[in-house]
Amino acid sequence: MATGKIGVSTQNLFPIIKKFLYSDHEIFLREIVSNAVDATQKLKVLSSSGEFKGEAGGLRVCVKADKEAGTLTVSDNGIGMTQEEVEKYINQIAFSGAEEFLEKHKDDAATIIGHFGLGFYSAFMVSDKVEIITKSYRDGAQAVRWTGEGDTEYTLEPAEKAERGTDIVMHINEEEKDFLEENKVQELLSKYCKFLPVPIVFGKKKEWKDGKYEDTAEDNVINDTEPLWVRKPADLKEEDYGKFYRELYPMGQDPLFHIHLNVDYPFNLTGILYFPKIDNKFEIQKNKIQLYCNQVYVSDSVEGIVPEYLTLLHGVIDSPDIPLNVSRSYLQSDGNVKKISSHITKKVADSLLDIFKNTREDYEKKWDDLKVFIQYGMLTDEKFAERATPIVLLKNTEGKYFTLEEYENLVKVNQTDKDNHLVYLYATNVEEQYTYIQAAKDKGYDVLVMDGQLDTHFISHLEQKGTDRRFLRVDSDVIDKLIPKDDAKGTDWSEEQQEEIRGVFDAQLPKEGAMYFVNFEALGEGGEPVVITRSEFMRRMKEMAAMNPGMGFYGAMEDQLTLVVNTDHRLVKGILEDERRALGAKLQPLNDAIRENEKKREEIDALNKDRKEEEIPQVDKDRKKECEEKSEALRQEKQTLLQEYGKDNRIVGQLIDLALLANGLLKGEALNRFVKRSVELIK
Repeated sequence: MATGKIGVSTQNLFPIIKKFLYSDHEIFLREIVSNAVDATQKLKVLSSSGEFKGEAGGLRVCVKADKEAGTLTVSDNGIGMTQEEVEKYINQIAFSGAEEFLEKHKDDAATIIGHFGLGFYSAFMVSDKVEIITKSYRDGAQAVRWTGEGDTEYTLEPAEKAERGTDIVMHINEEEKDFLEENKVQELLSKYCKFLPVPIVFGKKKEWKDGKYEDTAEDNVINDTEPLWVRKPADLKEEDYGKFYRELYPMGQDPLFHIHLNVDYPFNLTGILYFPKIDNKFEIQKNKIQLYCNQVYVSDSVEGIVPEYLTLLHGVIDSPDIPLNVSRSYLQSDGNVKKISSHITKKVADSLLDIFKNTREDYEKKWDDLKVFIQYGMLTDEKFAERATPIVLLKNTEGKYFTLEEYENLVKVNQTDKDNHLVYLYATNVEEQYTYIQAAKDKGYDVLVMDGQLDTHFISHLEQKGTDRRFLRVDSDVIDKLIPKDDAKGTDWSEEQQEEIRGVFDAQLPKEGAMYFVNFEALGEGGEPVVITRSEFMRRMKEMAAMNPGMGFYGAMEDQLTLVVNTDHRLVKGILEDERRALGAKLQPLNDAIRENEKKREEIDALNKDRKEEEIPQVDKDRKKECEEKSEALRQEKQTLLQEYGKDNRIVGQLIDLALLANGLLKGEALNRFVKRSVELIK
């Protein structure tokens, strides 16, 4: 028996290995099984080249958990090792640069596992002792046993082993005994080894018999050795892709499309990407692409390998050319990774373009589910945006779909305003905004439906790309001002008349939930008496703030709504007439006094118009302040009279509630009052 020290002088090796990604220490099983698979694959290569002339037999890897012995064993019938090879590959970890590398990265274990043959040593994350019993495929080879206990000491001695191959026996420590549980081992093998190219056997298949599960004679093979992505696309059918998707995501809905990746130069890349249906917010759908290296599962976190927007996709990527155990910053600067990422982007764009050209009708049917991917890509990747622009669709309220170019040609004649801006009208909820949509259609305008998660951001993106193009929601202004063709006709009401009716309407506007402004427009005798509009700018800012915590200032602000009063409507004219009859005698002296005070203030300003603030006599400043205070007191008195009059005006209340109801803003007690008032008015 020989004893010795592992050929690495640093004492930090095992502490680093044992603390490696503590939350992910389960990867030890992936590393050990992967090494076993490599051993069988190497024997297959040697056999095909004629270097190994024996019988390869059924190459496989077997995993066995023994709770009584406290061991987890991974066995293969691959090439095995001689004593000299054990010395070389297991003991001599330190070769040129290894010690320096370990010292440099001692606090970043994720960069160490997988370098310098350390995959095997990941077993010490969960083991007090590890044994290797191995016998080389070479004729006359002597089996040997290597034993280590998590430090730099080891023993190496002859052993008895009838067949070629290697057994790794891990004596699991007390803290990690769950790795001896059958369900736990089955779970990890299914996660990491599900598609390895060599059969992975874990015990026997079970069947339900006499009220319990019992082992059968059939081996329990964990994996599919020829997963769909390693097969040629020409040999596959649509149902094959659907079946594989359900295997990957048993609870998922059927996907929209798939893209088969199959590249062998200048890098190696295979895989299948699926466009899934997204029911909820897209953020929760990330990390669904599974990353493999030579069919070994690595991770479902592929940021840095595929563009961010493609992390919304589902499926599999497999490439031996992606460095797997290094930092994300290294990934982002790696030449092969950049090429792979660029290829995937181009492949996705080209595939979507082919689908659009060849099966547009089917593409349109799936657009509502598909658009979040394309919009996200265009918002975050300029190259993708260029490729995807021809296949972006806009849907109108009639359910018809148009490319950007098609839609521009459809509306540019009728929806170009007096400043030569092309105005795209849109709705975010066809039912709630029905009245506004109908008003637009009555003008001969077309209205888009923009109700997706990213539509607010995408609208801004399109506006930035075309400065002569504006998007306005149909309820952001009265219809004549959405697409002004000439200078809009203003109301002929005086400021005094507007001020009085503003006070009357203010009395019954909701005091919570939103901030209301009252404006006056001449909308014609046939227009609605009262309309509520929403500021396009403020609404967009609030919608963006809901998705971007950095814009919290806008998110905390109240909704800003405008109550537009139609001064041409007979009901509104009647309200003004009634108000003046009821309050004229009281308001007239107040209006006269306000005008008198304003006249005095203007005279004072005229006397001092050429003087700086410090040159104005104090007596004039005092007189001006006195006029302003009197005017304010008079306005407050006037406002109180108008509020008292307006709060019980049933017509005003009815018109306001009708406008609120049309916008889905009338609820609870206010809705109940409206119903009762409506019944009374009908009587």
